[in-house]
Amino acid sequence: MTIILLLISFLASVAGAICGIGGGVIVKPVLDSLSVASVSTISFLSGCMVLSMSCYSVCKELLNGESQVAFRTVTPLAVGAAAGGILGNNLFSLLRAAAAQPERVGGYQAVSLAVIVLGTLLYTVKSDRIRTHNIRNIPACLMIGLLLGLISSFLSIGGGPINLVLFYYFFSMSTKTAAQNSLYIIFISQLASLLTTLATRSVPECRMIWLIAMVAGGVMGGIAGRGLNRRLNDEQVRKLFIVLMAVIIVISCYNAKQFLF
Repeated sequence: MTIILLLISFLASVAGAICGIGGGVIVKPVLDSLSVASVSTISFLSGCMVLSMSCYSVCKELLNGESQVAFRTVTPLAVGAAAGGILGNNLFSLLRAAAAQPERVGGYQAVSLAVIVLGTLLYTVKSDRIRTHNIRNIPACLMIGLLLGLISSFLSIGGGPINLVLFYYFFSMSTKTAAQNSLYIIFISQLASLLTTLATRSVPECRMIWLIAMVAGGVMGGIAGRGLNRRLNDEQVRKLFIVLMAVIIVISCYNAKQFLF
């Protein structure tokens, strides 16, 4: 199973680094479908993998002087997303504790993820016909980030496709620029989420070798994905993103059936 987790995290991180979706939106539903661990353990492993991949990608771009992150606009978004991530984690914990069957929470996550990804897919396909904006207001950025972090953390996906749609619609960014900015937000929000988990001593039980494998897969995937991203143009990245969203919808529907019925 360790080798399988390494392979899944690597492939998901490659796709995540190319498209700016982090990889958690792929890993979470895939691991749920394999039933390798509890919902909370999978969420924790997925978050650690996403953090490792985004950390490598963001730091490498900064060190090479190739970063296209709009820090003055995106940092308030990241701060809001970090706060929303903490709220989302608490919401997840409360819902799981209140559920008669805690594992059914995975079903609620799957349904929510399928709906959100479907909306993201439809927007991406129709994006050429939708008027975009160029928001610079800091309070507005904070509120957008808060909502983003809340949703992403509750679903344990690190932001992923929702980030890209927000950057397209609210900030009129191109596909590859949006991907870099998305990874920056994912890094900040996942770091805050991990620190909160450690501070509250709410780390779920998991095998250390699995954690190491997924973090290693995240870093290696970040390295490979970053190289591929530089070779692809905006349209190619957009097409890959659409294919991934369609696959995630199918897996999420399967997971909803498994958990809820």
